[in-house]
Amino acid sequence: MRDLQRYPRSLVIALLITSSVIILDRVTKIFFSNLLDLGESLPVVDHVLHMTLVHNTGIAFGFLKDQNIVFILVPVIAIVLLVFNVYYYRQNGHAINSFYVIAFCLILGGALGNLFDRIVYGYVIDFIDLRIWPVFNIADSAITIGAILITWQCFRLAEK
Repeated sequence: MRDLQRYPRSLVIALLITSSVIILDRVTKIFFSNLLDLGESLPVVDHVLHMTLVHNTGIAFGFLKDQNIVFILVPVIAIVLLVFNVYYYRQNGHAINSFYVIAFCLILGGALGNLFDRIVYGYVIDFIDLRIWPVFNIADSAITIGAILITWQCFRLAEK
């Protein structure tokens, strides 16, 4: 992918991706919160994919439950560092590769989606249940996909 040279264009792309993740995350969380009772499970594909409403007070996969202040503070710091990093690169005349813009915006949108839940509800709403994996949500998926894309790009660059 070519570098995004014009700041307004990269900003529009960043805002579109980030806001799309946040909106999709909110809409799905609201939908399944209204559809299901806590702990209730709706099979989509029997024994493969269920929608199960869970309130997660921990981090990924339910680890470190009830540490909400830490889970609010850490994403806020990460978001500030991410935005500062992009700003720093732009101010110093560095072009930002569009691949990284997409990946970082997926992570940013996911982090903001889950941060909203923690601040408003005190827990994260999860509902995607693969039965072989802890229950997760759209924000978790966006964060994971963004991290995989960055890792993949780093390995590609290391091979050159």
